[in-house]
Amino acid sequence: MQVVFIGAGRLASNLAPALTDAGHQVLQVFSRTSESAQALAAKVGAAAVTDLSAVVPGADAYIFSVTDTALPTLAAELSAVLGDSSPQSVFLHTAGSIDANIFAACALHYGVLYPMQTFSKERRVDLSCVPVFIEGCDECSLSVAEQLARSVSSQVLTLSSEGRRHLHLAAVFACNFANHCYQLSAEILSRYDIPFSVMLPLIDETAEKVHELSPVQAQTGPAARFDKGVLAAQQQLLSSNPRLARIYELMSQSIQESHQNHIQHD
Repeated sequence: MQVVFIGAGRLASNLAPALTDAGHQVLQVFSRTSESAQALAAKVGAAAVTDLSAVVPGADAYIFSVTDTALPTLAAELSAVLGDSSPQSVFLHTAGSIDANIFAACALHYGVLYPMQTFSKERRVDLSCVPVFIEGCDECSLSVAEQLARSVSSQVLTLSSEGRRHLHLAAVFACNFANHCYQLSAEILSRYDIPFSVMLPLIDETAEKVHELSPVQAQTGPAARFDKGVLAAQQQLLSSNPRLARIYELMSQSIQESHQNHIQHD
Protein backbone atom coordinates (compact mmCIF):
# COMPACT_ATOMS: atom_id res chain seq x y z
CA MET A 1 0.00 0.00 0.00
CA GLN A 2 0.96 3.63 -0.42
CA VAL A 3 0.85 5.59 2.82
CA VAL A 4 1.56 9.11 4.01
CA PHE A 5 2.60 9.80 7.59
CA ILE A 6 1.25 12.90 9.28
CA GLY A 7 3.69 13.24 12.16
CA ALA A 8 7.26 12.09 12.69
CA GLY A 9 7.41 11.42 16.41
CA ARG A 10 8.33 8.36 18.43
CA LEU A 11 5.56 6.06 17.23
CA ALA A 12 5.85 7.12 13.60
CA SER A 13 9.62 6.64 13.76
CA ASN A 14 9.00 2.97 14.55
CA LEU A 15 5.86 2.28 12.52
CA ALA A 16 6.98 3.86 9.24
CA PRO A 17 10.17 1.75 8.94
CA ALA A 18 8.24 -1.39 9.89
CA LEU A 19 5.67 -0.76 7.16
CA THR A 20 8.46 -0.08 4.67
CA ASP A 21 10.19 -3.33 5.64
CA ALA A 22 6.85 -5.10 5.10
CA GLY A 23 6.72 -3.89 1.49
CA HIS A 24 4.52 -0.81 1.78
CA GLN A 25 5.58 2.51 0.25
CA VAL A 26 5.74 5.56 2.45
CA LEU A 27 5.25 8.40 -0.01
CA GLN A 28 5.70 11.33 2.32
CA VAL A 29 6.39 12.23 5.92
CA PHE A 30 4.80 15.46 7.14
CA SER A 31 5.93 17.36 10.21
CA ARG A 32 5.84 21.04 11.13
CA THR A 33 9.49 20.57 12.08
CA SER A 34 11.70 20.17 9.02
CA GLU A 35 14.40 18.27 10.91
CA SER A 36 11.93 15.64 12.15
CA ALA A 37 10.30 15.21 8.74
CA GLN A 38 13.63 14.84 7.00
CA ALA A 39 15.05 12.41 9.56
CA LEU A 40 12.16 9.95 9.26
CA ALA A 41 11.72 10.44 5.51
CA ALA A 42 15.37 9.55 4.97
CA LYS A 43 14.90 6.26 6.84
CA VAL A 44 12.02 5.13 4.63
CA GLY A 45 12.89 6.68 1.28
CA ALA A 46 10.04 9.17 1.40
CA ALA A 47 9.70 12.87 0.66
CA ALA A 48 9.76 15.21 3.64
CA VAL A 49 7.11 17.94 3.72
CA THR A 50 6.42 20.69 6.24
CA ASP A 51 3.35 22.18 4.57
CA LEU A 52 0.10 20.20 4.48
CA SER A 53 -0.75 21.75 1.13
CA ALA A 54 2.15 19.74 -0.33
CA VAL A 55 0.71 16.39 0.77
CA VAL A 56 -0.11 14.25 -2.26
CA PRO A 57 -3.65 12.96 -2.88
CA GLY A 58 -4.56 9.37 -3.63
CA ALA A 59 -2.62 7.47 -0.96
CA ASP A 60 -4.26 4.32 0.35
CA ALA A 61 -3.86 5.55 3.92
CA TYR A 62 -2.98 8.75 5.73
CA ILE A 63 -1.62 7.75 9.12
CA PHE A 64 -1.86 10.46 11.78
CA SER A 65 0.73 9.96 14.48
CA VAL A 66 0.52 13.28 16.30
CA THR A 67 -0.46 14.62 19.71
CA ASP A 68 -4.09 14.23 20.74
CA THR A 69 -4.56 18.00 20.77
CA ALA A 70 -3.12 18.47 17.26
CA LEU A 71 -5.10 15.62 15.67
CA PRO A 72 -8.48 17.34 15.04
CA THR A 73 -6.91 20.42 13.45
CA LEU A 74 -4.52 18.48 11.23
CA ALA A 75 -7.26 16.10 10.10
CA ALA A 76 -9.54 18.97 9.12
CA GLU A 77 -6.72 20.82 7.35
CA LEU A 78 -5.64 17.75 5.37
CA SER A 79 -9.24 16.99 4.42
CA ALA A 80 -9.55 20.50 2.98
CA VAL A 81 -6.29 20.05 1.06
CA LEU A 82 -7.32 16.70 -0.44
CA GLY A 83 -10.89 17.74 -1.18
CA ASP A 84 -12.64 15.19 -3.39
CA SER A 85 -9.40 13.91 -4.93
CA SER A 86 -9.01 10.91 -2.59
CA PRO A 87 -12.46 9.37 -2.06
CA GLN A 88 -11.10 5.90 -1.29
CA SER A 89 -8.27 7.00 1.00
CA VAL A 90 -8.46 5.98 4.66
CA PHE A 91 -7.58 8.29 7.55
CA LEU A 92 -6.07 6.33 10.45
CA HIS A 93 -4.82 7.60 13.78
CA THR A 94 -2.49 5.84 16.20
CA ALA A 95 -3.76 7.29 19.50
CA GLY A 96 -4.80 5.16 22.45
CA SER A 97 -7.50 7.37 23.94
CA ILE A 98 -9.04 9.21 20.97
CA ASP A 99 -12.32 8.06 19.39
CA ALA A 100 -12.19 6.96 15.77
CA ASN A 101 -15.13 9.29 15.08
CA ILE A 102 -12.83 12.28 15.37
CA PHE A 103 -12.47 11.82 11.58
CA ALA A 104 -16.20 11.59 10.92
CA ALA A 105 -16.56 15.16 9.65
CA CYS A 106 -13.53 15.09 7.38
CA ALA A 107 -13.19 11.62 5.82
CA LEU A 108 -15.45 8.99 4.25
CA HIS A 109 -13.25 6.14 5.41
CA TYR A 110 -11.45 6.25 8.73
CA GLY A 111 -10.28 4.21 11.66
CA VAL A 112 -7.52 3.41 14.10
CA LEU A 113 -4.17 1.61 13.96
CA TYR A 114 -2.90 1.50 17.55
CA PRO A 115 0.28 -0.44 18.38
CA MET A 116 0.24 -0.80 22.16
CA GLN A 117 3.86 -0.26 23.09
CA THR A 118 6.13 2.40 24.51
CA PHE A 119 8.29 4.00 21.81
CA SER A 120 11.43 6.11 21.59
CA LYS A 121 13.03 7.59 18.50
CA GLU A 122 16.42 6.30 19.62
CA ARG A 123 15.34 2.67 20.08
CA ARG A 124 13.77 0.58 17.31
CA VAL A 125 11.02 -1.74 18.52
CA ASP A 126 10.29 -5.09 16.87
CA LEU A 127 6.60 -4.69 16.09
CA SER A 128 6.14 -8.35 15.15
CA CYS A 129 5.31 -9.23 18.76
CA VAL A 130 3.50 -5.98 19.64
CA PRO A 131 -0.30 -6.20 19.80
CA VAL A 132 -1.92 -3.83 17.31
CA PHE A 133 -5.52 -2.78 17.92
CA ILE A 134 -7.58 -1.69 14.94
CA GLU A 135 -10.95 -0.10 14.27
CA GLY A 136 -12.76 1.04 11.13
CA CYS A 137 -15.93 2.95 10.36
CA ASP A 138 -16.74 0.55 7.50
CA GLU A 139 -15.45 -2.59 5.79
CA CYS A 140 -13.07 -0.61 3.58
CA SER A 141 -11.45 1.18 6.51
CA LEU A 142 -11.22 -1.94 8.63
CA SER A 143 -9.71 -3.90 5.75
CA VAL A 144 -6.97 -1.30 5.17
CA ALA A 145 -6.20 -1.07 8.89
CA GLU A 146 -6.06 -4.85 9.17
CA GLN A 147 -3.80 -5.30 6.14
CA LEU A 148 -1.36 -2.73 7.46
CA ALA A 149 -1.45 -4.15 10.98
CA ARG A 150 -1.01 -7.79 9.93
CA SER A 151 1.95 -6.88 7.75
CA VAL A 152 3.93 -5.77 10.82
CA SER A 153 2.44 -7.70 13.75
CA SER A 154 1.35 -11.24 14.58
CA GLN A 155 -1.16 -9.94 17.14
CA VAL A 156 -3.95 -7.94 15.55
CA LEU A 157 -7.19 -7.35 17.44
CA THR A 158 -10.31 -5.38 16.55
CA LEU A 159 -11.41 -3.15 19.42
CA SER A 160 -13.96 -0.37 19.81
CA SER A 161 -12.96 3.15 20.78
CA GLU A 162 -14.52 2.62 24.22
CA GLY A 163 -12.51 -0.56 24.75
CA ARG A 164 -9.34 1.14 23.54
CA ARG A 165 -9.77 3.98 26.04
CA HIS A 166 -9.75 1.44 28.87
CA LEU A 167 -6.85 -0.43 27.25
CA HIS A 168 -4.85 2.80 27.18
CA LEU A 169 -5.72 3.48 30.83
CA ALA A 170 -4.48 0.01 31.77
CA ALA A 171 -1.28 0.66 29.80
CA VAL A 172 -0.67 3.88 31.75
CA PHE A 173 -0.67 1.86 34.98
CA ALA A 174 1.47 -0.96 33.58
CA CYS A 175 4.01 1.25 31.80
CA ASN A 176 3.99 4.95 32.63
CA PHE A 177 3.27 4.62 36.34
CA ALA A 178 5.70 1.70 36.67
CA ASN A 179 8.42 3.76 34.97
CA HIS A 180 7.72 6.67 37.31
CA CYS A 181 8.26 4.27 40.21
CA TYR A 182 11.69 3.54 38.72
CA GLN A 183 12.37 7.27 38.82
CA LEU A 184 11.32 7.51 42.47
CA SER A 185 13.54 4.53 43.25
CA ALA A 186 16.47 6.20 41.50
CA GLU A 187 15.95 9.38 43.55
CA ILE A 188 16.05 7.42 46.83
CA LEU A 189 19.18 5.54 45.75
CA SER A 190 20.98 8.71 44.64
CA ARG A 191 20.95 10.07 48.19
CA TYR A 192 23.41 7.31 49.11
CA ASP A 193 25.29 7.23 45.78
CA ILE A 194 23.84 3.83 44.91
CA PRO A 195 23.59 3.33 41.13
CA PHE A 196 20.13 2.58 39.74
CA SER A 197 21.68 -0.35 37.83
CA VAL A 198 21.49 -2.44 41.01
CA MET A 199 17.71 -2.48 40.50
CA LEU A 200 17.82 -3.90 36.97
CA PRO A 201 17.96 -7.62 37.89
CA LEU A 202 15.02 -7.06 40.25
CA ILE A 203 13.06 -5.19 37.58
CA ASP A 204 13.82 -7.86 34.98
CA GLU A 205 12.74 -10.71 37.26
CA THR A 206 9.54 -8.88 38.22
CA ALA A 207 8.64 -8.46 34.55
CA GLU A 208 9.55 -12.07 33.73
CA LYS A 209 7.36 -13.47 36.51
CA VAL A 210 4.14 -12.04 35.10
CA HIS A 211 4.72 -14.08 31.95
CA GLU A 212 3.97 -17.13 34.12
CA LEU A 213 1.97 -15.83 37.08
CA SER A 214 -0.87 -13.35 37.43
CA PRO A 215 0.25 -9.98 38.84
CA VAL A 216 -1.45 -10.65 42.16
CA GLN A 217 0.30 -14.02 42.44
CA ALA A 218 3.65 -12.46 41.58
CA GLN A 219 3.32 -9.66 44.15
CA THR A 220 5.86 -9.75 46.99
CA GLY A 221 7.07 -7.26 49.59
CA PRO A 222 6.00 -5.95 52.99
CA ALA A 223 2.51 -4.88 51.91
CA ALA A 224 1.76 -8.29 50.40
CA ARG A 225 3.02 -9.92 53.62
CA PHE A 226 0.99 -7.46 55.74
CA ASP A 227 4.25 -6.74 57.60
CA LYS A 228 3.19 -3.81 59.77
CA GLY A 229 6.65 -3.35 61.28
CA VAL A 230 8.44 -2.87 57.95
CA LEU A 231 5.62 -0.74 56.57
CA ALA A 232 5.80 1.61 59.56
CA ALA A 233 9.58 1.79 59.45
CA GLN A 234 9.64 2.65 55.74
CA GLN A 235 6.90 5.25 56.21
CA GLN A 236 9.14 6.82 58.85
CA LEU A 237 12.04 6.94 56.37
CA LEU A 238 9.77 8.97 54.10
CA SER A 239 8.57 11.37 56.79
CA SER A 240 10.52 14.27 55.28
CA ASN A 241 8.83 13.77 51.90
CA PRO A 242 5.04 13.87 52.38
CA ARG A 243 4.30 13.34 48.67
CA LEU A 244 6.38 10.18 48.48
CA ALA A 245 5.05 8.99 51.84
CA ARG A 246 1.49 9.38 50.51
CA ILE A 247 2.32 7.42 47.34
CA TYR A 248 3.86 4.67 49.48
CA GLU A 249 0.80 4.57 51.72
CA LEU A 250 -1.71 4.43 48.85
CA MET A 251 0.27 1.79 46.93
CA SER A 252 0.63 -0.36 50.04
CA GLN A 253 -3.09 -0.10 50.80
CA SER A 254 -3.95 -0.99 47.21
CA ILE A 255 -1.67 -4.05 47.30
CA GLN A 256 -3.26 -5.25 50.52
CA GLU A 257 -6.80 -4.73 49.22
CA SER A 258 -5.94 -6.67 46.04
CA HIS A 259 -4.55 -9.54 48.10
CA GLN A 260 -7.59 -9.61 50.36
CA ASN A 261 -9.91 -9.73 47.34
CA HIS A 262 -7.79 -12.47 45.77
CA ILE A 263 -7.94 -14.57 48.95
CA GLN A 264 -11.73 -14.11 49.22
CA HIS A 265 -12.32 -15.21 45.63
CA ASP A 266 -9.68 -17.92 45.45
